[in-house]
Amino acid sequence: MVHDLYILMITAGIVALLFKLLKQPVVLGYIVAGILVGPHLFGEKLVDMENVETWGNIGVLFVLFCIGLEFRLKNMFESGKVALVGAATIVLGMLVLGYGVGRFALLDNMNSIFLAAMLCMSSTTIVMKAVDEAGLSKARFVKGATSILIFEDIVAVVLMVLLSSIAVGNNFEGTELLEKVGILAVTLVVWFVVGILIIPTLFRWVRSYLNDEILIVLSLGLCLGMVLTAEEAGFSSALGAFVMGMILAETKEAHRIEHLMTPLKNVFAAIFFVSVGMMINPTSLVTYWDSILFVAVVIIIGMILFGTLGCWWGGETLKDAMMTGFSFVQIGEFSFIIASLGSKLGVTDPVIYPIIVAASVLTTFLTPYIMKAAEPCYNFLYAHASDSLKAKIDAREKQVEEAEKAAATATKDEGSSSADKVRHAVRKTVVTKRVVDLFFRNMSENDEQPKE
Repeated sequence: MVHDLYILMITAGIVALLFKLLKQPVVLGYIVAGILVGPHLFGEKLVDMENVETWGNIGVLFVLFCIGLEFRLKNMFESGKVALVGAATIVLGMLVLGYGVGRFALLDNMNSIFLAAMLCMSSTTIVMKAVDEAGLSKARFVKGATSILIFEDIVAVVLMVLLSSIAVGNNFEGTELLEKVGILAVTLVVWFVVGILIIPTLFRWVRSYLNDEILIVLSLGLCLGMVLTAEEAGFSSALGAFVMGMILAETKEAHRIEHLMTPLKNVFAAIFFVSVGMMINPTSLVTYWDSILFVAVVIIIGMILFGTLGCWWGGETLKDAMMTGFSFVQIGEFSFIIASLGSKLGVTDPVIYPIIVAASVLTTFLTPYIMKAAEPCYNFLYAHASDSLKAKIDAREKQVEEAEKAAATATKDEGSSSADKVRHAVRKTVVTKRVVDLFFRNMSENDEQPKE
């Protein structure tokens, strides 16, 4: 086991360093490292695939736990319509497009559904990294884009649960699927509400005793406890890790936990991406190059189209909507997880996995260049737009600017958070005032978090 870990880590480190020197995402380096140490180049004896798979599964849990830690109800409330409409448009549009691509490729229903799920969401990690490297982290569109990505992450976790149920039962009955969605929704609400009521309160009681060592051990224990709870309830372990991350995100210790988890997440995430690469047969990339290129083009065009439309319908300016759509032109970690899920359950065609991974690599590589094309494309579209369309674009720009000024004035005058307003409204309609007050007090703890 130590030998396997040595081979994985030293190869991943060297290849990732080379990719960093070439100014490419290190995630791509991990995937290439996986191809190098995989069974298709040097034989199965180089590393034990079972050990790698075990570490990769742990990596998935830590990645989803950390994604949950980045979840903030306050940010979602503030983004509101843009996040909801934008995410719904992108996910639904790409699901339909992905399913259509599957049927066009003569895949059966199960393969087409899994393919659609793999194509319907962008990579939070890659988008944020590309935005940061482009010097756009303070740009106006970033806030809405981040909220959309959070919604997509939630949808991805829910999709994983539903896909597992569909694959195991091999059942597409609408009523049964709706029943499962309903059970999942109720379970998530109960877990989240109970967790928000209990855990932040307990953390406040013992806060003076929580040094970094105890905090990280306790957080991981809570994460794994929720993982076991999710498995006992018949859901995926990934759901449990994500939910516990969301709960801990509403504590005052969220930023500390996120900071302490980062090294651990990076190590196991690297192992996960290496395990992804190990499942790729390099000869399949040559054999299916046309399919890889086709899927990559579908992802790019679909994400630009649905991302732009969704953000425009959600109330953003056309320029911000296009900036968001052009930054979402890739698939990433959740696509790999869903692809791995389909392979492990034995319900997807083996050829889908390398095509999806290769398409992700290609679109990730192209993301920075496509992002740079957003503003020129907007200028071209505006210059050639009809007078009526120009009037709508200008009116939306003015509307958004006025809304931003009004929000800034309201915040300065009132000095109350969104959670305070919701708490005030709910107190008048709910009998259990103390429970409601405790919930919103815990939920809004991050509003009081001092900035570092």
